Amino acid sequence: MTDEQIINSRKSAIMSIAKNGHIPKKELKSSSSSYFGVNSFNDKVMREKLPKEIYLKLRDTIRKGSKLDMSIADSVAHAMKEWAIEKGVTHFTHWFQPLTGLTAEKHDAFLELDDGGIVVERFGAHQLVQGEPDASSFPSGGRRSTFEARGYTMWDASSPAFIMESPNGGILCIPSVFISYNGSALDKKTPLLRSMEAIKKSSLRILRLFGNKTASRVVTTIGTEQEYFLIDRHFYNLRPDLQITGRTLIGAQPPKGQQMGDHYFGSIKERVLAFMEDVETELYKLGIPAKTRHNEVAPHQYEIATIYAEANIGGDRNQLIMEVLKKVANRRGLALLLHEKPFAGINGSGKHNNWSLEDSEGNNLLDPGKTPEENLQFLVFLVATLRAVYKYGDLLRASVATAGNDHRLGANEAPPAIMSVFLGERLSSILDDIKAGKSIKAAEEFVIDLGLSNLPSILRDNTDRNRTSPFAFTGSKFEFRAIGSSASVSLANTVLNGAVSESLNLIAADIEKLIVAEPDFQAAVLKVLRKYIIETEPIRFEGNNYDKAWQKEAARRGLPNVRRSGYALDALVAEKNIRMLSSQSIFSEEEITSSYHTKLEQYIKTLEIEAATLNDLIKTQILPAAIRHQNQLQEAVSGLMSCQEEMNGEIIATETELLSEYLGAIASVHSNRKTLMETVAGGLRIDNLSKCAKYFADNVVDQIETVRQSVDFLESITSDDLWPLPKYSEMLFIL
Repeated sequence: MTDEQIINSRKSAIMSIAKNGHIPKKELKSSSSSYFGVNSFNDKVMREKLPKEIYLKLRDTIRKGSKLDMSIADSVAHAMKEWAIEKGVTHFTHWFQPLTGLTAEKHDAFLELDDGGIVVERFGAHQLVQGEPDASSFPSGGRRSTFEARGYTMWDASSPAFIMESPNGGILCIPSVFISYNGSALDKKTPLLRSMEAIKKSSLRILRLFGNKTASRVVTTIGTEQEYFLIDRHFYNLRPDLQITGRTLIGAQPPKGQQMGDHYFGSIKERVLAFMEDVETELYKLGIPAKTRHNEVAPHQYEIATIYAEANIGGDRNQLIMEVLKKVANRRGLALLLHEKPFAGINGSGKHNNWSLEDSEGNNLLDPGKTPEENLQFLVFLVATLRAVYKYGDLLRASVATAGNDHRLGANEAPPAIMSVFLGERLSSILDDIKAGKSIKAAEEFVIDLGLSNLPSILRDNTDRNRTSPFAFTGSKFEFRAIGSSASVSLANTVLNGAVSESLNLIAADIEKLIVAEPDFQAAVLKVLRKYIIETEPIRFEGNNYDKAWQKEAARRGLPNVRRSGYALDALVAEKNIRMLSSQSIFSEEEITSSYHTKLEQYIKTLEIEAATLNDLIKTQILPAAIRHQNQLQEAVSGLMSCQEEMNGEIIATETELLSEYLGAIASVHSNRKTLMETVAGGLRIDNLSKCAKYFADNVVDQIETVRQSVDFLESITSDDLWPLPKYSEMLFIL
């Protein structure tokens, strides 16, 4: 490649972006409510398309969580097919979430041939309820071999079927679980549904103790806040590291990053706003209630948030949001980056998971009301959650463990790897009073009055927000902030549900035992709560989780701080964690072990791919560009030396020093690259997955960073015209 071609590749990208900067004005759209859910087989559609008795039975299945009555499946399948065909759909798929963390689909046509060879369109109960993809090609932790290919998908009737539009029509997608031939879970969703069943039973047990005999169901609800980056696709196409690994493996820091804090909640650029509006249109058609959009902290970083839903539906919606974001970005000439740390030196992206519990009567069980000190039932659910995080913080850390998330956790942009809970001053005071055996005093409502006649007074919430806490109470829910932006939310919610469910059962058992001898129910409950408040005190932290002093304090309290996933994943197979998950039939021991092996493999392969990509970049682009710059320096020095009698000796010395420094930088890059590949090769010779993952955590992660630093220094002293890759100053500020 000539110098001119190198210059043209980056300049042409910038020029193309400038040409495409104009956003054509669209006609005003109709109100979002007029097309909300048009591509969702929701309650409204079912009411219209199904006979009344069929509709009522299916509604009971969805609302009460009861088993599907197979006698109605044919009618539902027929109605679903007719609805889809009306919208130009010719194929259907069982849409599921394998252990890759992504979604999967195999398309089948409605088209069939009858006995006379006549083409007909059919879709029956068997096709709706059950599918059969190849199970051997998906991650299974060793449970499926190539010659053992059979696996099954099964319809999750509680999550609405939907049509994913395509340029030539669309696909009818049936949300499903994915299991092996022997019935073991091979997906993220099956364990989540099991955990929801477990917490339903334990929550109802508590509600019955408090005299609630009418609630028939308790569901976990989640609302997700999805962070992401956008860059222009011209830049993306020139960055193999972004295309292959999702993050920039090299890139010198620009003079300006996010220091000024001027991007957060700033005015949204027209091009980005047009993208967001297109995304929302697609999501509204699917029946996904996107609520919030805004600029995030880092340049070209954004967030989208939805209204809460039942955990399995919320999980499905978040997977769809990620898919729609990618598709719309591509149509708009943009590249969507979901990696947890696509750019070094600036904030990464997470996925805040707002978790709560709701009964069948619409009551939020984590809503303290205006007087939490008088709401004993709320305090039981609160303390049960505290115990869950205290007892299984290591498992919660493992549930969010990935190579990408390791770059984010613990930096000043995300919670640390130490699991702790923030409750706020008022709730902490109530728990401290219970611990001390004091009578709980009702707190007065705190009103913020600015003293300005044209502004209203503000009623302050029970809790402040602590954005450094990994698990913060935010008024009527807990915000689990540690999930990575590219991850499925299912495993984290599965673990959380299971841990809270166990805690609720323990508290219920203690209360049931105590009220036999203690006639005062309130006194009995307070006595039990006091026991668990004392036990869980180490997990409560109200301060700055970024403070280094907190790391020392957390260690003193016995709270683990596992920074790298190669070690954090071991919690999945800790005896206490296996016992908790298996005793509630959320995972079998075999399923836990296979998930552990799958995650170890993914961790190792991620780092192996990053190392190989970095190696290729250096050999094929960085070093060739550097050698061209080196040649220019050498020519300059040679030219000066040839006429040194006429030149100032100091100038010659300066040029010679620059050349020497540059030659040293090239040698450093080359040497570090070779060490990296030797380090990777050494790890791949380790047969034991757990030991191999730890080796990669201890050696490969740091060596990748060492290579990066040497390349970034080289970038900082190489002629801008010769550098082959788009720079941070371009990717983060030109859109």
